[in-house]
Amino acid sequence: MATLAATSKRSGGMTRDERFVILASSLGTVFEWYDFYLYGSLAAIIGAQFFSAYPPATRDIFALLAFAAGFLVRPFGAIVFGRVGDIVGRKYTFLVTILIMGLSTFIVGLLPNAATIGIAAPIILISLRLLQGLALGGEYGGAATYVAEHAPPGKRGYYTSFIQTTATLGLFMSLMVILATRSIVGEAAFADWGWRIPFLVSVLLLGVSVWIRLRLNESPVFKKMKEEGKSSKAPLTEAFANWGNAKIVLIALLGAVMGQGVVWYTGQFYALFFLQSILKVDGYTSNLLIAWSLLLGTGFFIIFGWLSDKIGRKPIILVGCLIAALSFFPIFRMITTYANPALERAVETVKVQVVADPAGCGDLFNPVGTRVFSAPCDTARDFLSKSSVKYSTVSGPAGSGVKVLVNDKEVPYTDAKTSNPQVLAAVQEAGYPKAGNPEIIKMSHPFDIFKANVAAVIGLLFVLVLFVTMVYGPIAALLVELFPTRIRYTSMSLPYHIGNGWFGGLLPATAFAIVASTGDIYAGLWYPIVFASITVVVGLIFLPETKNVDISKT
Repeated sequence: MATLAATSKRSGGMTRDERFVILASSLGTVFEWYDFYLYGSLAAIIGAQFFSAYPPATRDIFALLAFAAGFLVRPFGAIVFGRVGDIVGRKYTFLVTILIMGLSTFIVGLLPNAATIGIAAPIILISLRLLQGLALGGEYGGAATYVAEHAPPGKRGYYTSFIQTTATLGLFMSLMVILATRSIVGEAAFADWGWRIPFLVSVLLLGVSVWIRLRLNESPVFKKMKEEGKSSKAPLTEAFANWGNAKIVLIALLGAVMGQGVVWYTGQFYALFFLQSILKVDGYTSNLLIAWSLLLGTGFFIIFGWLSDKIGRKPIILVGCLIAALSFFPIFRMITTYANPALERAVETVKVQVVADPAGCGDLFNPVGTRVFSAPCDTARDFLSKSSVKYSTVSGPAGSGVKVLVNDKEVPYTDAKTSNPQVLAAVQEAGYPKAGNPEIIKMSHPFDIFKANVAAVIGLLFVLVLFVTMVYGPIAALLVELFPTRIRYTSMSLPYHIGNGWFGGLLPATAFAIVASTGDIYAGLWYPIVFASITVVVGLIFLPETKNVDISKT
């Protein structure tokens, strides 16, 4: 394949070589995201397989912590592979990242469980998760930089927007493979051994990705810089020890990527969590609803990437953050209206109070899920929040015990850590829906989309995905254009993975911790609203427009 002259001015559509560059970069990244999301989607089953020595609640916590570990190490992967990419080259670096990612995922599919090899199983599993996170930290920056450095002037937003579709397509692909495998082998076999099939299938995807990427040449911008002897010998020092560049990294994080990250994770991940854990929609239906919204919305990544070439990256990203921050509360309330109307009525009409001595009530904020509550006031509130019951905490006399009031009627409370049938029966009698309530939205097959409530929820989820495409479609072009060629891979990767891996990746757990602490099922939305709003303010003041920048400068 011929190396492309990205900086030459020309008219006309995308050339064959340019299409191949985008296909190779995007396809490999789709497969990487597919690998990464498999674990998140199957966390409960993986917890049972690899942390079986612990009680069910604890094994689920450990499984989720292992998943979170992959997010936490992504910025370190960005630093390690960003440095390699700026010294050795873009092509070889993201070839290495996909090999690490793909092989780690394949090995998970082969890894014996804890019942077979004991504690070695979770240790190896967590090590593989860390490798996946490190590899993903280096993959995105390489793919985005490689495509942008091949794109002709005036089309970088459009060309890099194809990279932006990969996370959504990877999630969609993982959901479809999981659903298909479950349907073929059945739930019992899937929980026993069938969960391994989606992991093992990834080796085929890995083979295709590596074969395609081996046919690529080095980025023409990077190659020209190397030939002129202008490449950086210490990209980390230049990127972060130099205040002039470090300031741009900070502005990129706070004025663009932080807001983009929380809007993205709210629209795709917290929405799924909200459906399943708060609205009590079954997993099959929840995944199908999200899958349909992604299918309908993915093309808008490309539309907004193309539009950013016309009107700029900054206005689209900041408007997306602003609209999302202003509309999250009404959209999620409407999702409740159509997905679980009985719960909506109960939240509005049933008054639940926990009356206790304030000295005996602690803080329920528990984003990593490792705290074990023992005080009766805390166990009562924790039980109510996990049952999606809206409650308020009322101060009782000093030294008094805990009382639970449902519509001002006291309900006997026993200090149970996991269940309290009397309280549950009382709130359900007052109006909170039981499990399997016929009013809760349910899909019987993938094309069961013509019922009014199903269509409405898909439409609302589509709006959330639309916000995601606004903020995420132009972000790759913006980040590439903010930094010079010699330290571009390193500089753009770090803010991207802090914004998405930390601010975004920790959003679902933190948002649910806010719900538990406040007793309000919508309170977790303050997390993305606050950070998206900060991005709007910082971006308006400090973020430069970049669409006309010459990225060939070293």
